[in-house]
Amino acid sequence: MSYLVPSEFVTKMVDAGESKIFMSARDTLIRAYMAGAILALAAVFAITITVQTGSPIVGAILFPVGFCMLYLMGFDLLTGVFVLSPLALVDKRPGVTLGGVLRNWGLVFVGNFAGALTVAFMMAVVFTYGFSIEPNVVGKKIASIGEARTLGYAKYGLAGWATIFIRGMLCNWMVSMGVVGAMISTSVSGKVIAMWMPIMLFFAMTFEHSVVNMFLFPSAMIMGGDFSIMDYLIWNEFPTVLGNLLGGIAFTGLTLYSTHIRTAPKRSMR
Repeated sequence: MSYLVPSEFVTKMVDAGESKIFMSARDTLIRAYMAGAILALAAVFAITITVQTGSPIVGAILFPVGFCMLYLMGFDLLTGVFVLSPLALVDKRPGVTLGGVLRNWGLVFVGNFAGALTVAFMMAVVFTYGFSIEPNVVGKKIASIGEARTLGYAKYGLAGWATIFIRGMLCNWMVSMGVVGAMISTSVSGKVIAMWMPIMLFFAMTFEHSVVNMFLFPSAMIMGGDFSIMDYLIWNEFPTVLGNLLGGIAFTGLTLYSTHIRTAPKRSMR
């Protein structure tokens, strides 16, 4: 059977977290770079489809193609290692330390950001014919999204910041389910189906994903979005990263681990 029972795939989650912590810096950066780049291309694809069809749900249905590709290739997103790496620490795997977890997160963040930024500049060339004309309709759409999801939050102050944080939590609850989905089947088709469903949900609900935003907001600024780097960091990236971290480990990582690995004693039959 191509389906693994929860106790098996949660053990694979812990094993994966341990492996990522001990991975070389070179391999971690390469895999994170490619993941950031592929997810950025998927975001461009989804926005393009939305503009062409006028239907955001169509873009959301098709966006997971990028997520599936990068995880089938063994690349790593920050949202994924937020969930997997701490499990190796919680499980007290030999040699795993908090410093090792933080090192993994830091390297993946840098790699994801570099990959997303590379695609942002490449697509800027495509949207403007090498900066010789105004951005095309997709470029202008990206610029408007960037403004709405920074300044649009900022006008609500603390309530806006809290909204981004919660959207970040909800996002990685779903995205981390997609990461787990890649482990619950031994067939490619099974992995794709299991990954597709939660990723489609997060994108359709416009939750905040830190790696997608690493592409979206630099791209929006290049395309003429009227907001600053500090607007992007304070009113999107920072609260999104924190929300992604808490949502993924609390709603997916620790819940699966606690009930399928550290199960509570069964009730006695009386």
